[in-house]
Amino acid sequence: LGILMGAVIKIIEFKKLANWKEEEMFRPNMFFLLLLPPIIFESGYSLHKGNFFQNIGSITLFAVFGTAISAFVVGGGIYFLGQADVISKLNMTDSFAFGSLISAVDPVATIAIFNALHVDPVLNMLVFGESILNDAVSIVLTNTAEGLTRKNMSDVSGWQTFLQALGYFLKMFFGSAALGTLTGLISALVLKHIDLRKTPSLEFGMMIIFAYLPYGLAEGISLSGIMAILFSGIVMSHYTHHNLSPVTQILMQQTLRTVAFLCETCVFAFLGLSIFSFPHKFEISFVIWCIVLVLFGRAVNIFPLSYLLNFFRDHKITPKMMFIMWFSGLRGAIPYALSLHLDLEPMEKRQLIGTTTIIIVLFTILLLGGSTMPLIRLMDIEDAKARRRSKKDVNLSKTEKMGNTIESEHLSELTEEEYEAHYIRRQDLKGFMWLDAKYLNPFFTRRLTQEDLHHGRIQMKTLTNKWYEEVRQGPSGSEDDEQELL
Repeated sequence: LGILMGAVIKIIEFKKLANWKEEEMFRPNMFFLLLLPPIIFESGYSLHKGNFFQNIGSITLFAVFGTAISAFVVGGGIYFLGQADVISKLNMTDSFAFGSLISAVDPVATIAIFNALHVDPVLNMLVFGESILNDAVSIVLTNTAEGLTRKNMSDVSGWQTFLQALGYFLKMFFGSAALGTLTGLISALVLKHIDLRKTPSLEFGMMIIFAYLPYGLAEGISLSGIMAILFSGIVMSHYTHHNLSPVTQILMQQTLRTVAFLCETCVFAFLGLSIFSFPHKFEISFVIWCIVLVLFGRAVNIFPLSYLLNFFRDHKITPKMMFIMWFSGLRGAIPYALSLHLDLEPMEKRQLIGTTTIIIVLFTILLLGGSTMPLIRLMDIEDAKARRRSKKDVNLSKTEKMGNTIESEHLSELTEEEYEAHYIRRQDLKGFMWLDAKYLNPFFTRRLTQEDLHHGRIQMKTLTNKWYEEVRQGPSGSEDDEQELL
């Protein structure tokens, strides 16, 4: 759609019928302030916490160390190829900045296919969980490289530069994560002790404020707002969400998914527009070597770390799963926005990186993303029930999935006795899961009484009846329609 709009605008401008250059420009500040925060917060808020926390060690290793490995492989390869006059020369910090931004994976097509074919839930969570944390890590790495570029590093040795970059990264990562976690925990305590369940609109407003608060705080003290809002979303979903009324729980989920979907659509539309609006500098050797380095960096990331993790995992990562994880390293909106955000001189260098990023994004989405379903069927890793389905039953619609928004884990309202029976007495809980069920969850979430549950059911029933009455009284409603529904 974006490519089609861009072509039409280009034709109109060529015929001198109108000038829309100002409107079609993609501003990175708009992306980082308005479009990216809802996407990142929703990905953390709608996360399946059970599988995520059970695989948190593996996900963190892939997302943090794996992304760093990929960034160093791509950045180092571009730097040394430039020094050998194989491709255009970039200095060390610019090469590392490009390697960092292009390491942000966005396997949106792969995840949709995973859900449709019901592949191994561990594989699904490893790919999805890595992509969530990986976006934030990639942004922090790119900001680290940009910070080093702004400083005068001519009188500093390579080892000192590395230590400075490592210190900056650790401060950004852990500082931002701590700020986001703290904000989420505070929101849980506030909504636990201040009962707003009878005023859903005020309750929803408080949630929206707490959702954006960590982003503004982090950016104000020179930390990563994206990392902060991601961890805030995970914590608020795990604790704060269960202090809300059922109406606000559904409203929060539906609103976040709708806004995130609209933001993603806008970003990809701008990506299509940029093919015609962006001043390009195309260099075939640079593009080909970058694609090779991206695929090689992903392989160096996935395969060694998977073999290492298998020594400590009960559920092993099989070679087939490793290959699918490598193949699912699609690039998306974040590398494109980061490439525009880079402040590189001269302008030709900035145009070269921007053009190369767009080509890599389109290559991975169209070629790798389009080949994922045949590859999964060929490698025979889908669930047995999904294998028996006909192809027409496979549905990749994201909007239909948004309609099925009432998830059981996001609408759990348990009394004290029910919570103890469901979680605390379970013998299979280990590590953080046991600590969370025993101490953290009871401290940060409200245990409901039977009266609270009764009021929640009445509230839901009243709203449902009101909606049904409005539908019946609508212009298209009739008694015949009602009889057909019954």
